Amino acid sequence: MARPLLLGSYLRVKSQAAGVGAGSTCPTGASGNSSVLPSPEPRAAYDPQPWKERFSLEAIVQMRKGGLGARPQPPTQEAWLKDYKSRQAPHRSACSARWDAEPCSGGQTVEHGFPNQPSALAFDPELRIMAIGTRSGAVKIYGAPGVEFTGLHRDTATVTQMHFLPGQGRLLTLLDDSSLHLWEIVHHNGCAHLEEALSFQPPSRPGFDCASGPLSLARVTVVLLLAAGDLAALGTEGGSVFFLDVPTLTLLEGQTLAPDDVLRSVPDDYRCGKALGPVESLQGHLRDPTKILIGYSRGLLVIWNRAAQCADRVFLGNQQLESLCWERSGNTLVSSHSDGSYAVWSAGAGGSPVTQPTVATTPYGPFPCKAINKILWRNCASGDHFIIFSGGMPRASYGDRHCVSVLRAETLVTLDFTSRIIDFFTVHSTRPEDEFDEPQALAVLLEEELVVLDLQTPGWPAVPAPYLAPLHSSAITCSAHVANVPAKLWARIVSAGEQQSPQPASSASSWPITGGRNLAQEPSQRGLLLTGHEDGTVRFWDASGVALRPLYKLSTAGLFQTDCEHADSLAQAAEDDWPPFRKVGCFDPYSDDPRLGVQKVALCKYTAQMVVAGTAGQVLVLELSDVPSEQAVSVASVDLLQDREGFTWKGHERLSPRTGPLPWPAGFQPRVLVQCLPPAAVTAVTLHAEWSLVAFGTSHGFGLFDYQRKSPVLARCTLHPNDSLAMEGPLSRVKSLKKSLRQSFRRIRKSRVSGKKRAANANSKVRRGCAAQMPPLCLLGPGTAVEPQLREPSYREGASGLRPSDVPGEAWDTTELIPGYPERRGGTCIMRPTPRLTSPRRPAAAHHGPTMWAGTNSGSVFAYALEVPAATAGGEKRPERAVEAVLGKEVQLMHRAPVVAIAVLDGRGRPLPEPYEASRDLAQAPDMQGGHAVLIASEEQFKVFTLPKVSAKTKFKLTAHEGCRVRKVALATFASVACEDYAETCLACLTNLGDVHVFSVPGLRPQVHYSCIRKEDISGIASCVFTRHGQGFYLISPSEFERFSLSARNITEPLCSLDISWPRDTTRTSHRLRESPKLSQANGTPGVVLAPGSRDGSPGPARSKGADTPEPPEATLSPMSIDSATSADTTLDTTGDVTVEDVKDFLGSSEESEKNLRNLAEDEARACAILIK
Repeated sequence: MARPLLLGSYLRVKSQAAGVGAGSTCPTGASGNSSVLPSPEPRAAYDPQPWKERFSLEAIVQMRKGGLGARPQPPTQEAWLKDYKSRQAPHRSACSARWDAEPCSGGQTVEHGFPNQPSALAFDPELRIMAIGTRSGAVKIYGAPGVEFTGLHRDTATVTQMHFLPGQGRLLTLLDDSSLHLWEIVHHNGCAHLEEALSFQPPSRPGFDCASGPLSLARVTVVLLLAAGDLAALGTEGGSVFFLDVPTLTLLEGQTLAPDDVLRSVPDDYRCGKALGPVESLQGHLRDPTKILIGYSRGLLVIWNRAAQCADRVFLGNQQLESLCWERSGNTLVSSHSDGSYAVWSAGAGGSPVTQPTVATTPYGPFPCKAINKILWRNCASGDHFIIFSGGMPRASYGDRHCVSVLRAETLVTLDFTSRIIDFFTVHSTRPEDEFDEPQALAVLLEEELVVLDLQTPGWPAVPAPYLAPLHSSAITCSAHVANVPAKLWARIVSAGEQQSPQPASSASSWPITGGRNLAQEPSQRGLLLTGHEDGTVRFWDASGVALRPLYKLSTAGLFQTDCEHADSLAQAAEDDWPPFRKVGCFDPYSDDPRLGVQKVALCKYTAQMVVAGTAGQVLVLELSDVPSEQAVSVASVDLLQDREGFTWKGHERLSPRTGPLPWPAGFQPRVLVQCLPPAAVTAVTLHAEWSLVAFGTSHGFGLFDYQRKSPVLARCTLHPNDSLAMEGPLSRVKSLKKSLRQSFRRIRKSRVSGKKRAANANSKVRRGCAAQMPPLCLLGPGTAVEPQLREPSYREGASGLRPSDVPGEAWDTTELIPGYPERRGGTCIMRPTPRLTSPRRPAAAHHGPTMWAGTNSGSVFAYALEVPAATAGGEKRPERAVEAVLGKEVQLMHRAPVVAIAVLDGRGRPLPEPYEASRDLAQAPDMQGGHAVLIASEEQFKVFTLPKVSAKTKFKLTAHEGCRVRKVALATFASVACEDYAETCLACLTNLGDVHVFSVPGLRPQVHYSCIRKEDISGIASCVFTRHGQGFYLISPSEFERFSLSARNITEPLCSLDISWPRDTTRTSHRLRESPKLSQANGTPGVVLAPGSRDGSPGPARSKGADTPEPPEATLSPMSIDSATSADTTLDTTGDVTVEDVKDFLGSSEESEKNLRNLAEDEARACAILIK
């Protein structure tokens, strides 16, 4: 269990422990997880009442009943004084005080995408839920969209098999170490979560429970549930079958079926001194639970009668067995074998052994074929039947294919997948009174995706999945989040997606996995997650709730000439060949051309315009259209080198666009293609639809393009003319150790020079360094480069003639190369609109106007004043006059760390609104009366400068205080839970150590920081993206996004329930493992379980699921409250925290418990009396 900690003093940490332990809401009426205090305002003086409210006798008794078993202790006097002083500290900002009084709730909340490396599959036909196990030991259960449960085994072992106890909400898992684990879906306060109840490690000593021979349970090969799930049969590698009592997970003595018992029913000539081999398959009879069908690896099939302890029928197979299936009536058996054949056996009345099957066939023979790994037989009311099997393909021709064959009467379809098949099942009737199976759907779990086919519709089409879509159908190269999407744009995107994959009119089947109920409220706003991929596609995902639903896919490959036409022709030529292959699934890891890869994405949600930038320097401006069209795309080139001599580009060539009118489907259609020269990967891009401008940067410079007039506005080269490596092609930030040390010592010596000497040389030296020695824009790797934006700060007229500011900084060497990612180049540039207003508080020469800011990899910032023609009254588009850009300011940071982000703040310290938000009254208008400021975030520090003078106002040296470097930065709005109309804008920062820091704006005072991502997870850190409301996403695997929340109000997590028919037995519940670790990251990496209370005061599933199972220390989210900018190492006093010893004190008798409670009450009263004095 992860106990969320409050972001303030010792008192709030203790109160949170009591609230969660009680399994109820906080005394103040706020949610138990987010631990919101009654008022967002901090108390001005010490008040002991909250301690009494949270730690009264009733609260302690309730806490013990809730299962936490932790006894709170009264705080020490030092802790109280520390809390009191922190509240009275005069330097605490308003934002910091708010964080003390109302903490945010940080931690991982839900996982989006497809489970990484799945290994097992199970389905409960009664509850309509599905379970997937992974190689890392994770267990994930899915029902209707929004119904999800996640668990994780203690040991990192592969889940080999899973079996649901039908209708009971319990799951039995088998790991590759032969251990068995029983999981239960339990309810707390109306919401359900997954818990591990019991575990069982089979004994491996010889002769266990059998005196006839040396038996071994060292490896369990197959599990079969019997008698409504109360009994389980375990087939072993030694050929024995053991029986297990499932409610207690104990072996039943005297019921073991040894191989010798089976051999007594086999003719002597069949024995031949050969062993039967491992038990390959166990099947139960649907109508007679006393009969078990046992299949041995040698090929022997036995129908064993448990009641009579004898074999009813014996089938003498001679081919190595792979799989078995027992037909519904019990009269027919189907076996599949290692040579690619399957056999049908008649199980009618008779006592003599059956030597020959009724039918034996090799579907894809006569040439040698691969094994048929699994086979299913499903009968229909029409008289025919389905035979579904995996494998069996011709070894020489198609041995590398991953196929599932579906045969019905004379119709055969070979489903061809692009990844390995893990398992499959059919959704059919399992009631004993039904005569036929009547399969409705076929679900196939692959290594990279889940595919569901509708078996009731002719043609067996695929059913669109509302979740579990493969995010990595093509490798993810970038991501972006768009919050508060307008309803009109949302409907248009959904409509475009439906036109891409229309469903057959005759299809009556929907998603078959519909178990459980989603209790979460409808999201108040819609959120889009955009992912760019290696194949040139951009996918739109519904990120509003728990289920990440695919909405629309945009492909940019059709605009360019690639080799995909040749591949399509080969695929069409192979359609008429045998076997009748049919491509199924959307996972396609291969790209036609690596230059198509998407590097940056920007979307304007008010004009439905977007920009997609790629690996070969292509910048594509698109616009959403509701109808298909045929039109040509305008092409323009921007030379970032500006005809610089001596340059030789040795990288890839530019993509060749198609000419003439091209057909475009409904959706986002390209309007303008801007080609950067040389064709290096685009590292930064932004879109300003209100001004019809797009800014972009590569490893050689940055530019500004007017896509309304289809003409470039600005192009600037940032290469050094003497840098031979830079002039040859892709650049590297890797320097030798000797050179790095030399430069560091030079900077130290320079910092000791007097201010007068530095000021005298600043004008010529800095200007020359910015213009000629400027490294290229900062490329931060996939998903880590900060997007350029356009802002409108205050500027004096003639500011272009001002001297650049030489800003002193730390002499840290920033040269490094991220393993597995492109070389870090490029930078950040920003643009944002505000009305052209003259500030009465400024001199007459000052005015507000559009600007563009660009930051580089060497710590330089360029500020350009833009002359944008104003739109006419009531008009949307501006006039056709040209946009002009004039360099107004150059800022060089002395520590020369790469610039990560730039933001312009208004007079109230808030970031300027997005394009069209102010003009359409969609957001609060910025304060244009007070002085503006610009926030510049580099890899090592944050600094705020006043405008228009660009003079330093405040800064925070993160690297100097924390020893880490900035990787991602975003300005997020944190809304209050207790006060609906209160919100604050803070700076969220992710470091290279995986920590998330939150700072006040513009004071840059540290508020809290969390350990969010493992520092070894470089790809996760590089892929992180923040949202505007305090949430974030990062990749925990190539196919999964982890979602985390820094806000106590904006939390997205599963809130669901499940109708379970299994009666809760207290004797069985007592066997539950109290210390089962359940990490939120089911890929095996240490994660954090977010446990906030629901909005209405009742705790949700993730909030209460930790009540019985404490989390290991490394999985606990640890926020730290920081009192000032210079006390970054300050930690909370934890002398009164709940410990394991405290829990043990409450595990005694009832008399001891009452005595402990009385003593605790006396101690509490005594401590409070001392403090009051």
